[in-house]
Amino acid sequence: MSSNLTVARTLLAVAGALVGLYGAVRLIGLGWGNLVATLPWLAGVVVAHDALLAPLVVLVGAAAAGRLPRWSRRAAVVVLVVLGPVTLLAVPTLGKFGAKADNPTLLDRQYVAGWVAVTGLVLLAAALLAVHDRGKGAPRG
Repeated sequence: MSSNLTVARTLLAVAGALVGLYGAVRLIGLGWGNLVATLPWLAGVVVAHDALLAPLVVLVGAAAAGRLPRWSRRAAVVVLVVLGPVTLLAVPTLGKFGAKADNPTLLDRQYVAGWVAVTGLVLLAAALLAVHDRGKGAPRG
């Protein structure tokens, strides 16, 4: 593995750890009542991932692997692995579940536009990866 890739992965890991730590500090700062109320939601996310999302990604990936050109497979994995969880987490806001007519400040942003923007960026990154892989030949392994 090249040293540039090692540095990039290390920086991403550090950034992820810092964001996670920031979130944990903010959650604890809201009080123990909110922390306890968050635990069932966190457990539900784990169950949804392990019981629904991960098997679905594996099945779709296995079905697509034989049909996709070798140079496009890594890009397809990026799309599946990133957009699957992002879309699953976005469903409540995209569907405006919890919105109340008497409180217009709940769910008052353009969530669909945000999801479309994230999807566009992921698809752009996947396209660039596919172009890169096609130009260098299919990656091994």
